[in-house]
Amino acid sequence: MKTTVSGLIVAALFVAAGCGSDPNELVAPRSQPLLEALETTIIGQPIVYPEGQAQVTSAVLTFQPGEQTGWHHHDAPLYAYILSGAVTVDYGPDGTRTYIEGEAFVEALGTSHNGMTAGDEPVEILAVFVGAEGVANTVLDE
Repeated sequence: MKTTVSGLIVAALFVAAGCGSDPNELVAPRSQPLLEALETTIIGQPIVYPEGQAQVTSAVLTFQPGEQTGWHHHDAPLYAYILSGAVTVDYGPDGTRTYIEGEAFVEALGTSHNGMTAGDEPVEILAVFVGAEGVANTVLDE
């Protein structure tokens, strides 16, 4: 049985924080609103958690002007937050989207896409994979 990522995260934070029923209290003090509460990927797919032992992986990715990721897909949910710069992602038949500093999204699952810097400055992305042991976070397409 697959479980939605957002449901697991909210439930875990609710229990850990010992907070009331207001979801904004689960992550930050009352003066700071909840950053995101997403249930679908950027192309509208439901976010599902892979089977197996949970494994959360994070990294800050930096791409120089003109650099591309190459066509790839993700087998584990990826939450991405643009720290600086801008990136354009081509989802093939699902269109192209550009993300700028301060934007966050859950990347497409199992759908090939190619990211490239947008503009003439580097882009930095905080990438948090909510996966499982033995499940590839990123798979390069051939």
